[in-house]
Amino acid sequence: MTHPPRQGPSTRCVWGGEPEYSPEGATVPPIFHGVTYAYDDMEAWRAAGAGEGPGYIYSRNRNPTVELLEEKVRALEGAEAATSFSTGMAAVSGALYTFLSSGDRVVSIRDSYGGTGKIFTTFLPRFGVQVTLCETDDHAGLVEEIRKGCRLVYLESPTNPTLKVLDLATLAAEARQVGALTVVDNTFATPINQRPLELGADLVVYSATKFLGGHSDAMGGLLVGRKELVDAAFHFREIHGASLDPMSAFLLARGLRTLELRVGRHNENAMAVARFLREHPGVAQVFYPGLPDHPGHEVARRQMSGFGGVLSFSLAGGPELVDPFLGALRLAHRAASLGSVATLVGPPATTSHVELSLQERAALGIPEALIRYSTGIENAEDLVADLGQALEHVA
Repeated sequence: MTHPPRQGPSTRCVWGGEPEYSPEGATVPPIFHGVTYAYDDMEAWRAAGAGEGPGYIYSRNRNPTVELLEEKVRALEGAEAATSFSTGMAAVSGALYTFLSSGDRVVSIRDSYGGTGKIFTTFLPRFGVQVTLCETDDHAGLVEEIRKGCRLVYLESPTNPTLKVLDLATLAAEARQVGALTVVDNTFATPINQRPLELGADLVVYSATKFLGGHSDAMGGLLVGRKELVDAAFHFREIHGASLDPMSAFLLARGLRTLELRVGRHNENAMAVARFLREHPGVAQVFYPGLPDHPGHEVARRQMSGFGGVLSFSLAGGPELVDPFLGALRLAHRAASLGSVATLVGPPATTSHVELSLQERAALGIPEALIRYSTGIENAEDLVADLGQALEHVA
């Protein structure tokens, strides 16, 4: 079911993709676990297989439950099309490998998620793709490298885990001038807080495992944008095989229905926690774009409607306090991932940049005393009290 874009985000989260008719009148559409689909009419089968008529033939290609999720995200973004992947990294790699060929050049930032960085430093060069990684906070340097010419500009804002902010509209405009595609990882912000397509991006990528699903019980990735680009990525995915399974799609769609409500609480909690930590003597530095002294605060205010549910901070006592501090927290899972209804916390060495060595993290400006804190939807005062007692524990 397609609804006009003037409807609010929660309305689109709830009603986007919902079928006009659900079997037995079920208000929650069923999960289509079937792998293959039968036809009595051979012409209808041929038309479905060729994409010239309605219907499904094989769930690696298309599946009704998966398409419901895709349509929800498409409607929420106001995009022409969306396609899904088995994980967020499958969506990232799908976007890159669909559009980059040997001899192409890609411009990106050093502060991208660790897995994405590995693609840039290890895998793409093996296939003859030239990769230029710029200092994330060197805006002039990014513009200069884009103007040299490239096939694709890959951006992430806010970044993981130090929450740096990029001027997406300016960089997308620069990419357009040289005929390059702009791909933005919007996982931290979600479409509730930031709309990269409206800022000029061509494609937006999500780890749906995080905020979109919101419950840490299903993995998936999504790519959203112009139809001809999404269609190309869909074709890569259906042949490459990183398809999203129906059960995960069902769980992610269920989580997506409450996205705006959850993100509002995440935003409030992260701001309350960031303000508390900034004033605490046991904390050396806080990274959160909602704080006025954050270097990217003004850009974030301009292009975001909320600052997100993730922050990071470093302890004044150094890295040796990280383990006892984490051990003292009572309202946080010491676990990888982010964007869950429960608070998740951990150092980059075991979360965002587990693939990198200590030396590689240091080269990226990620201190070992850094802690990434993804706020859940608990009451803010309880999270602040929990952080306070943990800081007292290590004082």
